[in-house]
Amino acid sequence: MNKDIIAGNWKQLKGKAQAKWGDLTDDVFDVAEGNSEYLSGKLQEKYGWQRERADKEVSDFRNTLN
Repeated sequence: MNKDIIAGNWKQLKGKAQAKWGDLTDDVFDVAEGNSEYLSGKLQEKYGWQRERADKEVSDFRNTLN
């Protein structure tokens, strides 16, 4: 699923993202609106991950949506 589709369907996908990264707040997901770079940055902040790990997590999540 590409970035545009994720952004367009974010309200439906938000629940799945919240289940995966439960430590992130609703506000983070509301602001993210499918923006993978923003979400990756918030994962880095909350979980202390390196950028590569956070980017991979977001990419893997996107791939599970196909």
